[in-house]
Amino acid sequence: MEKYLFVYYGGEMAATPAEQKKSMDAWMNWFKKQGQAVVDAGNPTMPGKLVNKSGVKVITGKKVTGYSVFQAAGMEGAVAIAKTSPQLVSGEIAIYQIMPTM
Repeated sequence: MEKYLFVYYGGEMAATPAEQKKSMDAWMNWFKKQGQAVVDAGNPTMPGKLVNKSGVKVITGKKVTGYSVFQAAGMEGAVAIAKTSPQLVSGEIAIYQIMPTM
């Protein structure tokens, strides 16, 4: 089984506590359904900075809003997991295979 980094883009925080609970319940149920495939359920992320030898700047364009790590038997398996994610209601997911080097 390979590991895959799911990077979440978009999506919005629900406006009311009831809607927030409904959203969180959807996420928790989704993670539960994935069972052993969940390596790290991850967390939401805040706006970030891009650092290079020229300095530091605010990241513009698509903003990463969260991440998770899953294991699957190939990219097709990872895509199948992603297709059932609550993230797809109002956002999208980029999937990257994690190469084991350490």
